[in-house]
Amino acid sequence: MELTRRTVFIAISVLTFLFSFPVIASNANQHMTEAIEHAETAQIHGKAGHTSTLLEYAQKSLTHAKAAEKEYAEAHQHISEAIKHLEEAITHAKQNHAEKATQQMVEALKHMRHSAAE
Repeated sequence: MELTRRTVFIAISVLTFLFSFPVIASNANQHMTEAIEHAETAQIHGKAGHTSTLLEYAQKSLTHAKAAEKEYAEAHQHISEAIKHLEEAITHAKQNHAEKATQQMVEALKHMRHSAAE
């Protein structure tokens, strides 16, 4: 019976992780959408010879592109760490090592929460 409870706990944790990922992608996608919009506006003004306006929109585009890159990179790092801890938890649960599996779940959840917050 204990193995079943651990399996359910691990499954719930994995589902929590998977459902938090779209939030991360959404934030990064929003920044990329804005970066593209500003870059397109900069391009239009550049073709019209408006270099000061091109500069203004290019800087806005860069700001959003960097924000998207940062969010994705930080989230990706935490996602990778969470996956490693989930795999370790599963390995320990299969070996009936409840304490070690639980410790790994604590670490996995910590990284998942960091990932979802970014």
